Amino acid sequence: MASHVESSDYESSGPRQRTLKNAIQCSGVSLHSGNRVSMTMRPAAVNTGIVFRRTDVAGGSATIEASWRNIVESTMCTALGNADGVTIATVEHLMAALAGCGIDNLLVEIDGAELPIMDGSASPFVFLAECAGIVEQDAPRAAIRVLKPVRVGDRSRSAALVPGPDFSVRFEIEYDNPAIAHQECVVQLANGTFKSEISRARTYGFLVEVESLRAAGLAQGASLDNAVVIDGDSVLNEGGLRYRDEFVRHKVLDSVGDLYLAGAPLIGHFHGRCSGHKLNHQLLWALFADSSAWCFSTPGQESAQAPAERIAAAG
Repeated sequence: MASHVESSDYESSGPRQRTLKNAIQCSGVSLHSGNRVSMTMRPAAVNTGIVFRRTDVAGGSATIEASWRNIVESTMCTALGNADGVTIATVEHLMAALAGCGIDNLLVEIDGAELPIMDGSASPFVFLAECAGIVEQDAPRAAIRVLKPVRVGDRSRSAALVPGPDFSVRFEIEYDNPAIAHQECVVQLANGTFKSEISRARTYGFLVEVESLRAAGLAQGASLDNAVVIDGDSVLNEGGLRYRDEFVRHKVLDSVGDLYLAGAPLIGHFHGRCSGHKLNHQLLWALFADSSAWCFSTPGQESAQAPAERIAAAG
């Protein structure tokens, strides 16, 4: 099955950087560790980017920039780490919400090593951002324009970026399970389509895999409150699915969050086929490894020197 969400403008290419108006706090269970954590999102100055700070870690080693350069090895999530070995895991849903809301600068304080999973989607983080208020800042917003195709993976699983006039995503999944089977979603992320069509899609898993995942130290906090659980050809969650193709829409959500680790919004088309976090990470590394594959672009401005310098210097 396929769903198409069309719009003409790229919502994340506005001319000014944005942050929150006020700080806002939440708490919840982490998906893999099962620990309860508290998180606070705070406004940040222009050109700060998205920065995580572990409040449970003493000294000056607690800060981790949300950047593709800081991606570390992880299983079934996206994790970041710094040179001191401090990590923060399962950042993809928050990053997707920040991308969808067009938030460039933010300090995220958390008292643990993994973000709260909330309801398994990005919707609670979008709600928190809107409650805190989103404000424009006195600085231009740079985007990263894809100039030529970049692809990683193989014939069965792949991720690619190609040039395009805005940011759009196409994702395909294929499972040997009748509850999912083949699903495809094509989305142009503009005019609120992330919030309305993608943000509420929850992470998912199979009941038959729960025991082995927990034995491996994963999914300790997973439940029907924060994941869609499939048993055979049935969805166990009361109320069923939020979208008829919620599974593929969640893969779009994950990809949007992973790609926001580029350090700025992308202008181009992403196509994922049966891929996941690792291929998304490899795609970012491949993009930035080829200086002819991308450039900075600032709508309405000749240049965006400050954010461009921040990202380029980090590469």
